[in-house]
Amino acid sequence: MTEPTAALRTVAANVRAARQRAGLSLEELGRRAQVSKGALVALERAQGNPNLATLVRLADTLGVSVSDLMQGPPEGRVRIASSDTIAPLWTGAEGGEARLMLTTSTASPVEIWRWRLAPGEDYPSNPHRPGVVETVSVTSGSMTLVLDGTEYPVGTGETATFNGDAPHAYRGTGTTPCHLIMTVHLPPAPPRPS
Repeated sequence: MTEPTAALRTVAANVRAARQRAGLSLEELGRRAQVSKGALVALERAQGNPNLATLVRLADTLGVSVSDLMQGPPEGRVRIASSDTIAPLWTGAEGGEARLMLTTSTASPVEIWRWRLAPGEDYPSNPHRPGVVETVSVTSGSMTLVLDGTEYPVGTGETATFNGDAPHAYRGTGTTPCHLIMTVHLPPAPPRPS
C-alpha cells in the first residue's frame, strides 16, 4: 500500500473536521451527499482518489467550498497561485482540464477556476446547493453553457452568470480549445450547531 500524499491527507482531515462541525455521522453525510459510507470512510482515512464531482457534492452538503476541503491554513497576507503547480481536479478524455486556483477567505467565499475544454468535450455538473452562483468568462475559443436543458453559446470575451442550483454542463465548441475562468460564488456557511 502506498503512502497517501500530503494533499490527500489534507482533504481527509478537512472532510472529517467539516463533517464533525456539521454534527453529521458518516452515514448521514453519505446519504445527503450521495456518497457511499465506504467511500467516506476511505476518504477520511486518506485512502482512495475522490473525483471532482464527489468533492463538489461533499462541499455543497457541508456548506463549505471545495478549496476548504483541499487547502491547508493560509500562509500569509497574499497568496499567489500558478496553474503549473496546481494539479487538475478534472481531466477530460479529449485533454480538457479544470484547476481550482484558489478560494477567497471570506464569509461568502469565491472559488476561482481555470478550465480548458477541447472542441466537443463536455463536463456535466450536478446542481449545487441554493445560493451558489457561477460565472464563466471565456478568454479564448468558444463554449456552450447548458443550463436546465437550454443551450447558451458563450464566445471569446463574453461572460455568463447563472444560479448553480440547476443541472448544468459546459461544452467546448468551435475548432480550437476553449479557455475560461470560472468563479463560483458560495453563500455564507450555515451556522454551526452549538
